[in-house]
Amino acid sequence: QGQLVESGGGLVQAGGSLRLSCAASLPAFSWNVMGWFRQAPGKGRELVASISGGGVTTYYEDSVKGRFTISRDNAKNMVFLQMGSLKPEDTAVYYCAAGRATLGERVRTDIGEYDYWGQGTQVTVSA
Repeated sequence: QGQLVESGGGLVQAGGSLRLSCAASLPAFSWNVMGWFRQAPGKGRELVASISGGGVTTYYEDSVKGRFTISRDNAKNMVFLQMGSLKPEDTAVYYCAAGRATLGERVRTDIGEYDYWGQGTQVTVSA
């Protein structure tokens, strides 16, 4: 079984930055694709960014490209989401998720391929 715990959310003004962290307890962390999702009020959960097991390959949703950076530290079983130039539309609950291993350094973009989820951390961006 796996456990994921997010931290780092909060209230920030538009244009500001936040760094989200996710501590993972997984039997083979470096094999797992990791992702950050978000869910705004009244909307579905969407993938924001994903990173391959070795950290070689990353994926970003179009609206966050150039502003967010996903990274991981396999020695510490941690995943991070550095968020910059934040906008009010980035306001949401952000979730860390662990996806199934892939062959090669690939990412996963289908929410159904993520098996473990954290409890979420609130990010609020004021105008």
